[in-house]
This record gives sequence, structure tokens and C-alpha cells, in this order.
Amino acid sequence: MHQICNPSILYFGTPVVLISTLNENNSYNLAPISSAFWLGWRCMIGISALSKTTENLLRTGECVLNLPSVNEVAAVNRLALTTGAKPVPEGKLAKGYRFEPDKFEIAGLSAVESEIVVAPRVLECPVQMEAQLVATHPIAEESSTQRGKIVSIELKVVRVYLEESIQMKDNPDRVDPDKWRPLIMSFQQFYGLGEQVHPSILAQVPEQLYQSSDWKAARELSVE
Repeated sequence: MHQICNPSILYFGTPVVLISTLNENNSYNLAPISSAFWLGWRCMIGISALSKTTENLLRTGECVLNLPSVNEVAAVNRLALTTGAKPVPEGKLAKGYRFEPDKFEIAGLSAVESEIVVAPRVLECPVQMEAQLVATHPIAEESSTQRGKIVSIELKVVRVYLEESIQMKDNPDRVDPDKWRPLIMSFQQFYGLGEQVHPSILAQVPEQLYQSSDWKAARELSVE
């Protein structure tokens, strides 16, 4: 039977994203989030309006969305309860966060240069997406206690890098879902994907039919 419940959080399971941005002193910030979804070559992220990542994004208009696999879980875990914001925002301080100026070092991850944006890519992540800020959308503006604390950010992906091990054998522009094992966050715990449970009727639609004008613009930029 179903019962009326009041969970403190509603994180039922989404991929972990490591967002890399450039600090004002040209050092790098790296932050894990799991409030993210994609439509075409657009990505929507939900994030604290007071975070260093948000500050950097609004200032530079750029970032890299790095997707770790289950193999990078230890590195992601080392970033937990750290922030590049100083002083540490009160909300994070109450949760036990500490200021950390070098996120790449404590995570044991490698920063590599991007081609279009100034923020670095994370070498160890199988998927890396350079992205540019399109718009910000306030969340919970009607709430006097939440107003100004959280925001959703619309990003346009301009370049995608895929590790060879997850590419489809006969089409390097496609990810093989049998090889790709994203790191999933569900109610603050790490999980991976299991085996395919059932063939998908939706998969009968050719993937290229979803190509958007953003995809075309990025492809033309790659040719240049």
C-alpha cells in the first residue's frame, strides 16, 4: 500500500556531474552535483545560488560538465563536504562543509585544457562537455525562506568528448549504453546502472532525428 510520506529530499536517482569552472584568480574549481538533466544539447542544472560554481559561472559564462563513471566514485567522494566559497555559506557550514582551494588535488583528478571554454576538463571522466551559459532561472521565488538561495541554470553544450571505451563500435558519435556506466546519486548514496532490463520501443527511433540546431552549430565549429 502507498502511504503519505514527507521525505526531507527527493533525490530518487540522477547522474553525478563534476562541474569545473575558473576562479577569479585563474585557479580551478570543481564541484559535484546531481541535479541535472539534458534536452538535446542543452543542460539544466539546479544549484545553490551562493556556491562558488554559481559565482564563477555567472562571471565567466562558461564551464565544463564532466560525467564520472562508477570507476571514479572514490575521487568524487573526496570532494564531498568541500566548497570553493570563502567564507563558507552558513547553510553549508551547518552541514559540515569546509573551504578547499584546490579541488583537483584533493580529488586526485587531472585538469586538462579545453578547446572552446576557459574552464578545464577532467581527464579521468569518460564524458566531458564544454558548455556556455544561456540563462538563469530563479527557483522558489514565492517562498520567503528560500528566495535567492537556489537557482536553475541553462547551459548550451558546444563540444563533447567521449572516451573511446564507451563509443559505439560502428559509430564513434554514439555512446554504447552497454559500455557506459554513469555514477548515480540516489538519496545521498552512490550507485551504478545494472544490465538492460527490457528492449526499448523508443530506441527504434533513429538517434539522428533528435539532432538540434545546437548540434549543427557545434558540429560546424568542430569542422572549423
